[in-house]
Amino acid sequence: MTATTDSADGVMIESLDHEGRGIAHADGKVIFIEGALTGERVTYSTYRKKPSYEQAQVSQILKPSFMRTEPRCPHFGVCGGCSMQHLEARAQVAAKQRVLEDNLERIGKTGAEVILPPIYGQTWGYRQRARLSVRHVLKKGKTLVGFREKNGKYVADMRYCEILTPRIAGLLPLLGELNESFAIRDALPQIEVAVGEHVDVLVLRILQALSPSDEASIRQFADTHKVQFWLQSKGPETAVPFYPLDAPPLTYSLPEFGITLPFAPTEFTQVNSAMNRLMVSRALRLLDPRSGERIADFFCGLGNFTLPIARSGAQVVGVEGSAALVRRAEQNAACNGLAANTQFVAMNLFEIDWAALAQLGHFDKMLIDPPRDGAIELVKALGADAPRRIVYVSCNPATLARDAAVLVHQKGYALKAAGVLNMFPHTSHVESLAVFDLY
Repeated sequence: MTATTDSADGVMIESLDHEGRGIAHADGKVIFIEGALTGERVTYSTYRKKPSYEQAQVSQILKPSFMRTEPRCPHFGVCGGCSMQHLEARAQVAAKQRVLEDNLERIGKTGAEVILPPIYGQTWGYRQRARLSVRHVLKKGKTLVGFREKNGKYVADMRYCEILTPRIAGLLPLLGELNESFAIRDALPQIEVAVGEHVDVLVLRILQALSPSDEASIRQFADTHKVQFWLQSKGPETAVPFYPLDAPPLTYSLPEFGITLPFAPTEFTQVNSAMNRLMVSRALRLLDPRSGERIADFFCGLGNFTLPIARSGAQVVGVEGSAALVRRAEQNAACNGLAANTQFVAMNLFEIDWAALAQLGHFDKMLIDPPRDGAIELVKALGADAPRRIVYVSCNPATLARDAAVLVHQKGYALKAAGVLNMFPHTSHVESLAVFDLY
């Protein structure tokens, strides 16, 4: 690290960026300062210099923010899993709301007519999905299991994790001990966690075949700690249950809509099922589906929004790039009694054009829930027969803003409302909803 401490007076932090770093200006440059909060005066040390900006860490807090709080986790600052535990929980949400609004204004050149009230949710023990790194560290004489450190090079030495569900968090050191017992100790780089309503699944990513003693150790661990193990030898499609084979299936439910969705541990679901319920509920209220309407759900996954929309009586077409997820969505529709008013289509939505979209027919309304890359080709493909309302669920405010610019300035939509929901407390991740109506 290059130590570059500014003047004794320090710099004033003006705002937070999309990664939760404090933003200041000094010597004609923008300074991004890890660990600093809006309104604080700090000194800093620079670890990366560029012509127009610097990246730095806080050296000293000369004037703390009233929103600063003591991080709950002793690993905070080293572990890369969280970046905002030093900021009061409700203030985190306010900061994310500002990130959303700033992106809409700066990138989208637009703003929402109404700012939706934020959805907060529980702040600890919420994370039901995670990908944990596993590494035997010779100098420590043990295996570390957890998130990577902020620098990304090493696995954080964690005894517990405050954002994982408590049962899984308590298993981290025990999983390290389990790996120490393996003959393939150095061939297990990753454990994927999937917590369902009736079972906790741990997927071991194995690069070599397990020995008989390894298998026996896994079975004993599963029996003792009431978890199910899966094994994955290559890509996600190779994940298969190992023990116990009679465990209940992984599921999550949306009680407001009378829906239960089975899923495989390597299939995408939201990491925070309680917040997912609130998100689906708000999205459906904003979409306002009616019986007799024809509605599209783009990037539909395994039917998280499709099936609640179908419950309204609307005819719903779910479109997804993964053929495997399309099959899962069809199964989920059938097991919830919604096959009659749902249809699922596999289509590459990152290459869609007007002609391909037109083949799907007219839609009265549309819900879009893309990954971080957004849905630029989809919104550009909208033509004269575009739906009168679009609800856009976003996990990246920058791509939402980019797509909003197209919808508002090229396609004739008004951005009626937008707001955030705290899907990932204590991280800089911003989940948001936006509503677009045709004039």
